[in-house]
Amino acid sequence: MTTAVPGLAPGAATPRWYTHRLNRPAVYRAGAVLAGALPRPARLALARSLAGRAAGWFPVERARVRANIARVRPEVDAVEHERLVGEVFRHFAICFADLISTNRRESRPERLLAGLEGDEHLLATLAEGSGLVLVTAHLGNWELGGRLIASRLRRPTHVVVAAEADPGVERFLRGGDSPIRFVRRGDPRAMVPLVGALRRGEVVALQGDRALGTRGDVMVDFFGAPAAFPLGPFVLARAAGVPLLPAFCLLGRDLRYTVVIAEPMRVAAGEETEALGRWARILETAVRRAPEQWFNFYDVWSAPPAS
Repeated sequence: MTTAVPGLAPGAATPRWYTHRLNRPAVYRAGAVLAGALPRPARLALARSLAGRAAGWFPVERARVRANIARVRPEVDAVEHERLVGEVFRHFAICFADLISTNRRESRPERLLAGLEGDEHLLATLAEGSGLVLVTAHLGNWELGGRLIASRLRRPTHVVVAAEADPGVERFLRGGDSPIRFVRRGDPRAMVPLVGALRRGEVVALQGDRALGTRGDVMVDFFGAPAAFPLGPFVLARAAGVPLLPAFCLLGRDLRYTVVIAEPMRVAAGEETEALGRWARILETAVRRAPEQWFNFYDVWSAPPAS
């Protein structure tokens, strides 16, 4: 399958998602043990401390984060720039610690919710009685946000995910009881039932900020330069005739999360690419609000990342 993204030769293997050497079951299990043994303030303090060390273990990723921050926040001085780079790693550690702690069956993730911004958009959309496509990004604690929104929706919710390279990590993150149903993106047959689910009034949530290395990728302007984004969420919303709602889960200074919901988008036939451009503008606004929570450790403006 060829790709619409420049830089990837026709016939080349589809790039894999970015991964790193800490994405291993043993790391998750160790984190879960600490999560169960420590109260949250101590757990997060430990996470921030370890993140400071880990940033030095990944010089390539740190350099990439530095370049991403420079593009997103070009107006900051050198001192603030380096502070934001360090905060990316520290916030990632906090979100990771909270994710694995709320992965336990007895956890109550709603305790971490500070509030909802734009709840009126969600309520108005739900009042229509139709299905709903939620689109989010690798910004803040997206997996925790999905669980928080699903508990509020009280509708069957399907979350489209990329299968983890390590099956052990996959089982840890998505093998237990959950209010949501995970759909692996690698199976093309899985997409067809999602249209039916949306027409039944159910919810489908997808990531909308990383190119897939397929013909469904489209180049749009993002922070002043072309970047590849997946068109799939907008094709899905148009095919099912349902609204698309951008949503993010951001960590606040009080170390609690705010779910931020933007105005719903309607996608008409032939206007999928235009809707994708609007999504890119919404994402820019969200990333500017919390650049230290934008967890992309590769060049977003290049071809899709290789492992």
